[in-house]
Amino acid sequence: MTRIRVLVVDDEQDFLKLIKRRLTRRNIDVDTVATGAEALEFLRDTPVDVVILDVRMPGLDGIETLKEIRKRRPNTAVIMLTGHGSMQSGIEGISHGAYDYILKPFSIDDLIERIRAACEHTQLRRKDREEA
Repeated sequence: MTRIRVLVVDDEQDFLKLIKRRLTRRNIDVDTVATGAEALEFLRDTPVDVVILDVRMPGLDGIETLKEIRKRRPNTAVIMLTGHGSMQSGIEGISHGAYDYILKPFSIDDLIERIRAACEHTQLRRKDREEA
């Protein structure tokens, strides 16, 4: 199986370092950026399997970034992150095309399970479109 490539978007640098280290140890390729604008710039030239996207960020917030990702990379799975206990933000993300959402704090095993499920879902959708 090909390694999964993930882009993590969060304005907390310590979180980015930690999540990159922990996912890399689990054989997941990880890139990180700190803003929604940086994410869109990165995705312009670099495809990824999954974007892990914080909801609350300065500037372009997670929901607005998600909307742009859906337009530019409709086959990329997005998992929304919220550290503010707001399921409403996660639900709003789902309504705009996010695959899933997860509340901070979370277990790394739960996140990895969701990343893998998102990749499988995307692969099945691509296969269904090819067969149609």
